[in-house]
Amino acid sequence: MGDARGHPQRRPQIQEQRPRAPRQYVLQSPSDLRADGPDYFVGRARQLAVQRLGVLPEFQPAAAATAPLLCAGITAYSPLRYWQAGPGKKVGIVGLGGLGHMGVKIAHALGAHVVLFTTSPGKVEDGRRLGANEVVVSKDANAVAKHLGSFDFILDCVSASHDINAYLSLLKVDGALTIVGAPEQPLPVSVFSLIMARRSFGGSLIGGLPETQEMLDFCAEKGIASDIETIAIQQIDEAYERPLKSDVKYRFVIDMASLKK
Repeated sequence: MGDARGHPQRRPQIQEQRPRAPRQYVLQSPSDLRADGPDYFVGRARQLAVQRLGVLPEFQPAAAATAPLLCAGITAYSPLRYWQAGPGKKVGIVGLGGLGHMGVKIAHALGAHVVLFTTSPGKVEDGRRLGANEVVVSKDANAVAKHLGSFDFILDCVSASHDINAYLSLLKVDGALTIVGAPEQPLPVSVFSLIMARRSFGGSLIGGLPETQEMLDFCAEKGIASDIETIAIQQIDEAYERPLKSDVKYRFVIDMASLKK
């Protein structure tokens, strides 16, 4: 956020999270994070000094379950609000993981008709529990085809390589798909998936401070928090491996008190 602080092109929208220009980060080892400026170092701390502080509303869930709202919560909330998800809108959420489960919860709370797409049949019931009106196993081509040209907005939360054109074809005229997952490899996009129906395909990061405050207030009002598993800091290596096996529902939160152990 400091990279865009005070920049005139960012001030009108209060988008502090968006830098003036892309920066290249190269990580060769945990102690070797460098950018095009001074060296940056990885570390952990129990306290952090900040220039500006929002107001954390009172939540019914435990504080640990609200922590991921500042990451996955705002990442899902920002594009859903920008594209006006709400009553009368059909919204798709692609992927049920750390980002996707927040997308389902927030889209449902906004009043949209929510359809979850997942590759895992074992997540169908969980998707409904989280607020999806419909759950489609994306490996079932017939089930997916029933939704062709019907979505106002789709939030793609998948970080693995996948067929983005299959989801673009589900948008109605003037529909939009925003990707918040970060696949390692570029995704081939068929231009005809976009131009024939004036569809939009874009991306989104987190949100600025005012929008993050709006998200916190909204989640407090609606009783929304993340589904989490709390771990000690000594379990980080194990926790890093488990998401690769889809073995977490749906966010890890580190108990910083474990630093003292």
